[in-house]
Amino acid sequence: MIASTQTNSPLAKAAGPAPIVEATARLKTAGLRITQPRLRILAVLVKRGLPVSIEQIHDDLGIRACDLVTVYRCVAAFEEVGIVRRTFLHNGTGLYALCLDARTRYHLVDKIGQTVEELDAETSTLVRAALAEAEATLRARGYTNVSHIAEFFGTPSVVSRPATKLAPASAANR
Repeated sequence: MIASTQTNSPLAKAAGPAPIVEATARLKTAGLRITQPRLRILAVLVKRGLPVSIEQIHDDLGIRACDLVTVYRCVAAFEEVGIVRRTFLHNGTGLYALCLDARTRYHLVDKIGQTVEELDAETSTLVRAALAEAEATLRARGYTNVSHIAEFFGTPSVVSRPATKLAPASAANR
């Protein structure tokens, strides 16, 4: 009998299997099963790169891949395990991005165009330094398990290059 590799698996894709492999290893370590919906959701998060809404993940999967509730549950499990980070639009809509390294990424959300882009390296370095100092101050005051959420929102003064266009939020997220 000749063994073969399943070529339609997200793990068999040549473009970027490393993040999916790392994410699935973390899921296994946390005691979570590796299911087809989880693999498909991870593949969408890898492909998107930037934060994306649950509805966008579901749309990318296709209506027959899995239901919306499954996407919510899987992403919540991913967030609990620490492989997904939640960010927000200025209207409170939750966005999710794969986060497999220790480096926190910060984003700029265009209030008008509803686009999101990662901050440049120089600005991110400034933000990290300021937030690290604030966290150190809080720890010195006796706080433990200190964390933060920081996102930036703005209105461009000129038309700039489009980042990732976000689909309109569902009525449930408004």
